[in-house]
Amino acid sequence: MTDTTTTDVTGFQDIPPTTLADLLGRAQVMDIGIRPLWDPVPRVAGPAFTVSCPPGDNLMLHAAIHRAQPGSVIVVESGDLDYALAGGNVCAVARRRGIAAFVADGLIRDLAEVREMGFPVFARGVIPIPGGKKAVRPLNERVRCGGVNVGAGDVVVADEEGVVVVPHARRTKVLADARAKLAKEAAETLDAWQAAHRARIDMILAGNGFDV
Repeated sequence: MTDTTTTDVTGFQDIPPTTLADLLGRAQVMDIGIRPLWDPVPRVAGPAFTVSCPPGDNLMLHAAIHRAQPGSVIVVESGDLDYALAGGNVCAVARRRGIAAFVADGLIRDLAEVREMGFPVFARGVIPIPGGKKAVRPLNERVRCGGVNVGAGDVVVADEEGVVVVPHARRTKVLADARAKLAKEAAETLDAWQAAHRARIDMILAGNGFDV
């Protein structure tokens, strides 16, 4: 298990999820159901602190807000669409403790409070009824959220474009590759991009029998 306190995420705040998705592919991008619950949401980047909650129960997320290190993104596996994992007070405590965001495969409640305090939550939606608090499970075990396997210490980058998970072991190379990609794109004019794009599309079309 990775110690999330040792994960250096410096620089990832400046990398859009779109750039990371280009480099990492579909497997590391959460599905469209995991979305920001208020906008405009700021981009967040932090090491994953992982939580597993069975349907109808939110005990371990409530435990996690007191144990995750400042800067962490708490990532929750649940899949529950009947009960809320967290509400306004839980989000307020998480924010007070410096948690960067929640990314939850489930629902929350008290959205107006969460939006007013500016705490980023990426989840499947809202429901007013809270879950129970009985199921004890280990924290910082590998989870699955939004169709992506997430380990403790993986780098989570999320904004209005979506949520991307950078595997901990690949973070240094991915960051370097992302910076290089952004620098190359910044140096390219729209005219140059358009010409290269037209040539590439025409080549693909011609290769498939289309009369260009």
